[in-house]
This record gives sequence, C-alpha cells and structure tokens, in this order.
Amino acid sequence: MKYRILHSTRYQYALSVSNCYNLAYVLPRATERQRIDKLDIKVSPMATTRTIRTDYFGNQFLQFSIEKDHTVLDVSITSEIYIKDATTDPNLDFGNPCTYVKYLLQHSKDWETLCAREFMLDSPMVQAHSDLAEYAAPSFSDDRPFLSAVMELTQRIFADFTYDPTFSDVATPLAEVLKHKRGVCQDFAHFAIGCLRSLGFPARYVSGYLETLPPPGQKKLVGADATHAWFAVYSPGEGWYEFDPTNNKITGEQHITTAWGRDYSDVTPLKGVIFGGGHSPQLFVSVDVRRIAEDFVQTQTQTQSQSQSQIQR
Repeated sequence: MKYRILHSTRYQYALSVSNCYNLAYVLPRATERQRIDKLDIKVSPMATTRTIRTDYFGNQFLQFSIEKDHTVLDVSITSEIYIKDATTDPNLDFGNPCTYVKYLLQHSKDWETLCAREFMLDSPMVQAHSDLAEYAAPSFSDDRPFLSAVMELTQRIFADFTYDPTFSDVATPLAEVLKHKRGVCQDFAHFAIGCLRSLGFPARYVSGYLETLPPPGQKKLVGADATHAWFAVYSPGEGWYEFDPTNNKITGEQHITTAWGRDYSDVTPLKGVIFGGGHSPQLFVSVDVRRIAEDFVQTQTQTQSQSQSQIQR
C-alpha cells in the first residue's frame, strides 16, 4: 500500500518574531514495514539553517532556524510512503506467558531485550503508579499469553474511556485521565504505557498518522484528521508489537509511523524557542493521508492493453 501524506503547520503571532529555533518530528520513519519513497520539506519564511538529524531513538527530525522578522511560520511536509502488507495477523493467544516475560526481562542478556528495558523506566510524562497497576492487573494473570493480555488492556481502555478532544492538553496528568476516563489518543497511549510500566513491562510511545479517507465500506478511524498516537510493547524473543487503544486494534497498514520514544515529549511534532511574538500564538495544523492509486491504474492499463493485443491477434 502506498500513501501520500501532507502535514501542514502554521503559527501566527500577534507580534513580530525576530528569531526562532525549532525541532520538528514530522518526517516519516523508515522501518521494516515502511519505506519512504519521496520527501518534500517547505519552510516559510525561508530557513536560515536547516538540517535533518537522527536522535537517540533512531528517529529522523528536522532542525531549522529563522533569523529574520516574521509574524507567520509555515512548515509543510509532503511525503510518499510504501507500507508493506502484513502477511498474517499475529495469534495473540500463543507466545510467552506474562510471568515468563518478566523472567526474561530480568535475566536475558539478549541485546534487544537489554535495550528494551529502558522503556520500563519512568519518563517525563509517564510515571508508574499503583493506581495504574491496579487498573491493568486483572488482564495480566501469570500464565496468560502476554500479548493476549495487552490486547485485553487495549480493549478495556477503548470500552472504559471516552474520546473527548475538549478534555485534555499535553500537560494533563494521567491521574486526571484515569479519574474522568476521558482524553484523546495521546492520553490513551500514555495511560496504556503507564499501566504496563507499573506492572514491570517495557512500553514505548509511537507517533504517526492514520489514513484520512478509508476504502469504501470501511469505517473511518478516530484521530485520522491529525497526528495520531499509539503504543508498542516488547516481549523477549518475540519483538515489539503495536496497539491502538483509541481504535481498539493492533496497528495495520493504515498506521504510518513518524517516530517513537518514551512518551510524547520525545517526539513532539514541532517545538522550539522564539524571540518575540507576543502571547498565545495561533496554531493551525492540517493532516491529509490518502492512498495513491497510480500503481492500481497502471496495472489496470497494462491488463487492458494486453487484452486488446490478444483480441487483435
């Protein structure tokens, strides 16, 4: 499957900004299932300095500065992404049981497992807490397959929590999200990560996109009109698996990854420092993710040409 993604961000300031220095995590990430075919970056006013760098977690991000007066900042990223179709859906009822996952996390010397253990630690926006462990514990009996337990946690968050864009902001504590059982995709991802870490399992935050318009007959996913967030868990010997509690599913071909880290603070789409600008700048964000039908049209054209050729012969 191939997608074209347009991510536009505009900051409009009340007063002139003389200088700004920014980091933008809006570049799709190359992964085993995801390939970047095209990437076009536009910054207005023209950036004084601009470079693409790689962070600790392997994410690529855009670093740029503008060193002249401006009252509007526009950042537009257009990309074309190829997503590899999953061969089969994983059977979550098999695999490592929860108690064995904990054992391997403590005793395995495997490099991937050792690296995954850092995602068991607290991070700036997600801290382990007994309330989170208490909420998650009923799903994680010792003998239950770990990934099956994670899927049940995903389902419970979907059932128990209400998607409410008016409830939270980036600073809303998880305690408030749990108390009111409301939030957005970022909150639900953070909440799931907090639950897993509170039980002693590694989990990381994943930022990305969803297809804006689904194929005919398929339901539009929640969060498709902006950047989306979900989480990933690690099971030693089995690898990382991604779950979307906002939509109650394992991630699939409609999920496009930009970056991952400990929590949202590691992969904020656009952040930086400005000099001037006044108070409360206006922010406008637009995301459009659409399938590219060129390959299908080309295949159909070739098929029709071959048929016509056979008729002529």
